[in-house]
Amino acid sequence: SFYQVINPIETRMSIKATISNTGNVPQDIVKRYIQYLRLERSYSSNTLDAYCKDLQKLFNFYSDNGIDFRTTTLTDFDLFAGNLRDEGISSRSLARILSGVRSFYRFLMLEKEIEQDPTELLESPKIGNKLPQVLSVDEIDNIQGAIDLSKSEGIRDHCIIEVLYSCGLRISELTNLQISDLFLNEGFIRIHGKGDKERLVPISAKAIKELKIWLDVRKHIEIQSGHQDYVFVSRTRGKKLSRISLFVFIRKYAQKAGITKEISPHTFRHSFATHLLQGGANLRAVQEMLGHENLGTTEIYMHIDITHLREGILTCHPRGIRKTTQNT
Repeated sequence: SFYQVINPIETRMSIKATISNTGNVPQDIVKRYIQYLRLERSYSSNTLDAYCKDLQKLFNFYSDNGIDFRTTTLTDFDLFAGNLRDEGISSRSLARILSGVRSFYRFLMLEKEIEQDPTELLESPKIGNKLPQVLSVDEIDNIQGAIDLSKSEGIRDHCIIEVLYSCGLRISELTNLQISDLFLNEGFIRIHGKGDKERLVPISAKAIKELKIWLDVRKHIEIQSGHQDYVFVSRTRGKKLSRISLFVFIRKYAQKAGITKEISPHTFRHSFATHLLQGGANLRAVQEMLGHENLGTTEIYMHIDITHLREGILTCHPRGIRKTTQNT
């Protein structure tokens, strides 16, 4: 069926909702667009999910204002963007939504459903480079220290944090990590990243040790069919861990460790990259390990490193100390 093509494991609810509520856009066009994103652009289920949610906002706008998608004008899109701002949508989220709108209209042009692309002059809001939150090595150690290692879940969670930090993985890359992707004797793991692109990532001796301990514990868990190869599974459900589970327990441990920063599983990826660059790692090597398609995405961690250096200068340099002393 169409939904099996999109995702053979589970039907995404937002995709279903989008297909069933397309307003005045023919459902066949929307189905073809989603297939195009999945098969030709190789977008993951999570990316498809986000695109569909954003596209639904556009379809609702069409329905509420009686607008035909084939004759939509730049003025219509400006009104659409203005409505989203009025709803409290942030500039960053608005930029993402408008990017999805452009993608949809480029597809309509490819399919010859329209003769001219009305989004060519559609501008996205200006967004500054927000530096991601980063943890220090001590803070990561404190979070791991807050975990109860007498429980199987604790051993698993301790290992998860070590792998996230040691390998700089995305959340989905960790939850989808399989035993067949582990090459521990060689010191590498195989990661299936965005767009189904594979990369080999070096893994530290500490993370290898943690994985071996967890895999011994994992042998005693009854794992459901279809989930046997996933590295990180739930002890109670016998299924691979969900993204939500990771968010919940990481924030719980951070709070227990007295960490006041707003963190998520992705924070360990940011910390991985920042600490590598601070240690003198080559930027392109870090790009390869993170699986970034563009070097510019990796360069944001250079800004974090520069901020770190500036703080060091203000604290330790004679001019910085003198200025601080004069102000006190």
